[in-house]
Amino acid sequence: MSNFRPINRGMDFLMPPSVDEWLPQRHLARFVAEVIEGLDLRIMTASYRGSGEASYHPALLLGLIIYGYATGVFSSRNLERATYDSVAFRFIAANEHPDHDTIATFRRRFLKQIEALFVQVLDVAREMGVLKLGTVALDGTKIHANASRHSALSHEHASQIETQLKAEVADLLGRAEAADQADTPDGMSIPEELARREKRLGEIARAKAVIEARAKERHARERAEYEAKMAAREAKQARTAKKPGGRVPQPPVEGPLPSDQVNLTDEESRIMPMAGGGFEQCYNAQAAVAADSLLVVATDVVQAPNDKQQIEPMLGKLTALPEELGKIGDLLADNGYFSEANVNACAAAGIEPVIAMGREAHHPSLAERFAQDPASPQNPTPLEAMRHRLQTKHGKKRYALRKQTPEPVFGIIKSVLGFRQFLLRGLEKVRGEWKLVTMAWNMKRMFALEGAN
Repeated sequence: MSNFRPINRGMDFLMPPSVDEWLPQRHLARFVAEVIEGLDLRIMTASYRGSGEASYHPALLLGLIIYGYATGVFSSRNLERATYDSVAFRFIAANEHPDHDTIATFRRRFLKQIEALFVQVLDVAREMGVLKLGTVALDGTKIHANASRHSALSHEHASQIETQLKAEVADLLGRAEAADQADTPDGMSIPEELARREKRLGEIARAKAVIEARAKERHARERAEYEAKMAAREAKQARTAKKPGGRVPQPPVEGPLPSDQVNLTDEESRIMPMAGGGFEQCYNAQAAVAADSLLVVATDVVQAPNDKQQIEPMLGKLTALPEELGKIGDLLADNGYFSEANVNACAAAGIEPVIAMGREAHHPSLAERFAQDPASPQNPTPLEAMRHRLQTKHGKKRYALRKQTPEPVFGIIKSVLGFRQFLLRGLEKVRGEWKLVTMAWNMKRMFALEGAN
């Protein structure tokens, strides 16, 4: 005869239950709660009036959000549900159940203050002995905006729809004037049809204004680049007394191009090419990752699909880190970040650049792999020094760290945690959300490193 344990779901507890006893002593939820309790949250707590119904403490709500991002639970509704379904979330919420509107409002209200906590978490990592600055690798990844690319409207298509809607408005006004002489189709309400088209015309006018403003900014930027190129050609011709070779730069075209687009859902996002092919409505999320620990030490989100212009802004963020976190020795980056100006900017910041100058062959020959290091150049420029560095065995070994530094972090965030799309809209808000995501990753990584030590 089988021997089974009895099933008694209605059994009462002999003593009051404690969520602390339900969670293992070594658990990520405990670690997140402990780290957040050690952060300075006075800028948040001071903003509460202290009157009316008692509020949830910022440490509780922040813990829910951070632990959610660290475990793949992002939306406020799912976070609310998790406080009922998950022991770990119950522990962080102290057996309370903040509703989804409270969680979402807290995230929006204190997004800037949460961003400021990023460096505090890095300081905790330093005190734990798991953060060591030195070699930092920079990379970017495309993350979907909270908008569909099918909501994007080009300037050409907007003009076509505008013309069509104006013709329909004229037709509807004509029908209204002739209402006594002509029958209106069944189900048609002329005032409603007019209001719908007027609203749509307003949206299109706003979209066209955004496209035209962007085109004006682009023309000013391209005009400056064109004039700089022409001045360089003229200077070279005056120096050599010969006509410079190559194609003559063409002046930029003024005004919006037919293909210029704006997204009606999130106008600050952009259509970007994806690594696997095709185009999506995205933002370009940047992260500088410490090679020794895989902790993210600086972040940014940009609208440019390429990374060429991202070195200098990231250098500003890296050099602004507190001195007690340590000194950055070198910066690793792939060919997408390479330009002479970027190399010079790294050197000016006192950081040694290790940036690929071109695509490397996947299978170098035996002779290339075991070739002797070339002789060091005399009085090299920063670019010449970096070129020589990349040709040495030591330099190649250092650059090899790039692939195994930011790419695994992006892979885990996007594929394991499932963060592939921003919840918030607008450039400044998604910058704050990316800070939240990487701060949650840092806590998850710190917890793993603490266990390994």
